[in-house]
Amino acid sequence: MQEEILIPLIIFSTIFGVAYVYLTTRNKERLALIERGADASLFNSGKKRGLGSIVLNLALLAIGIGIGVLVGAGLEQGGMHADVSYPASIFIFGGLGLVVSFFVDRKLEKE
Repeated sequence: MQEEILIPLIIFSTIFGVAYVYLTTRNKERLALIERGADASLFNSGKKRGLGSIVLNLALLAIGIGIGVLVGAGLEQGGMHADVSYPASIFIFGGLGLVVSFFVDRKLEKE
């Protein structure tokens, strides 16, 4: 009975703790750089990813996972065990979807 309450509490508190430490450390680093006279544009030098790029990555990942499920079902019908065929094909085609997403994103950046 206690595990039903304790496990989600531990998970969410861990996520909160990691996010809190990350944000406070980043803030302290930025304040220290500003105190030393660093230019504020230093913080904006990172690559900006738009919503379209994130949606593209997720869409191609979902397409890869869907193809992986279909291939896994085909392999299962061909005689391979479902415990092997589904996870293997999902990871392979999900990874291929992410690789395709990387190249498409890189091509869009050049334009």
